[in-house]
Amino acid sequence: MLYRTACPSCEACEPIRLDALDFQFSRSHRRVLRRGDAELRVTIGPPTVDQRRVDLYNLHKQGRGLDDGQPPIDQEGYRDFLVSTCCDSFELRFALGGKLIGVAISDRGARSISAVYCCFDPRYSNYSIGSYSILKQLELCKSWGLRHLYLGLYIADCDRMLYKARFVPHERLLKGRWVRFES
Repeated sequence: MLYRTACPSCEACEPIRLDALDFQFSRSHRRVLRRGDAELRVTIGPPTVDQRRVDLYNLHKQGRGLDDGQPPIDQEGYRDFLVSTCCDSFELRFALGGKLIGVAISDRGARSISAVYCCFDPRYSNYSIGSYSILKQLELCKSWGLRHLYLGLYIADCDRMLYKARFVPHERLLKGRWVRFES
């Protein structure tokens, strides 16, 4: 799936990105990173579909109130949404004690990484896996010499997207121009 906004009279969806070269981890970011690095095993591989990942996706959607009354996804739906790709995609896998508790799907470009989707078992929310995955992707950008981490779209009036704006400084594409936000 490829996404592109196409609402002629609406400008609510704003692409958002982080400049990996000048992003400074806050005290809170460093705390999340330290704990995750100490307790979670992170591996990278190709996007994969299996029942554990499908279960994680559905647990995440349901536990975070994101299911909107839709039926759970099955392996075919997961494959179509997150595994079948025309990009150089990869999966960050987060495991605790050998058990997979989260995955983050990303696309790698020539100069950037695009965070596609992150899901995790809500019972492990204390690890802040969503934020941890962004921080790990920023580390990957730096180690791979990539300039930006794209976080998808930001919508100020959508509570579910507010976490993206907490990563500062960031840039949002407004009227065709990248504008920097410090707070």
